[in-house]
Amino acid sequence: MLVDIADDGPVRIITNNRPEARNVVSPEQADALKAAFEAFEADESARVAVFTGAGGAFCAGWDLKYGATLTDEGDFDREIREALAFPPEGPPPRGPMGPSRMEFSKPVIAAVEGPAVADGMELSLLADCRVMGESAYMGVYCRRWGIPLIDGGTVRLPRLVGEGRALEIALTGRKVPAEECLAIGLCERVVPDGEALAAALQMAHEICRYPAEAMLADRRSIIETHGMTVADGLRREWENGLESTINQGTMGAGRFAAGKGRSGDFGDI
Repeated sequence: MLVDIADDGPVRIITNNRPEARNVVSPEQADALKAAFEAFEADESARVAVFTGAGGAFCAGWDLKYGATLTDEGDFDREIREALAFPPEGPPPRGPMGPSRMEFSKPVIAAVEGPAVADGMELSLLADCRVMGESAYMGVYCRRWGIPLIDGGTVRLPRLVGEGRALEIALTGRKVPAEECLAIGLCERVVPDGEALAAALQMAHEICRYPAEAMLADRRSIIETHGMTVADGLRREWENGLESTINQGTMGAGRFAAGKGRSGDFGDI
């Protein structure tokens, strides 16, 4: 299987499974990854996804050996330009890396071991949060081969680390080790090698403990208000949070009044 799918309770685990090639993404792999994330989106029982790679590598990027076969201009036009072009209207086709053009309605956590480079770095940026092994690394390694970022990297990277730092990382193509990723906001946790998946699963189950409606409302507000004025952002936050306050907030307040969660207790809630 190019992509392994498993459930750990309400957590969907999606594993890029081409370890012999460091999980580089071919067209078939891209189709399988997009289908896996579409299934996650459609499954109401799957509340959080953990996205990882098999064999100690997250993803070393696009399949350059496949790309090297597109030597004829007609092949390139048919396989890349026409197949993946954005239509004038309606949803876009998959990106070169598969789900890279998707916007998820539920949390996604990337568990990164080894390389997440070039387009593989772009795949990791799909996630809400990234957990990296201490020897893992990112980088725009496709800079060496004249291949630009076309799977969301130029859009998502500056939102995480700021424009200047995003430009420096993209223009130099240098290696960005896990500890630096943590320091600049490119990942949220660094753990010992081999423990990224376990740590990501722990985070996912922690998220699943809480009432979903309010959590998803806050997630939408954080994402949707990016770039808005303060006034517009406050309005959107109110709109997103109102229904969950009515539906779940009053019940939560009742549980607190009955004695739950005192002194910051997150245990028996």
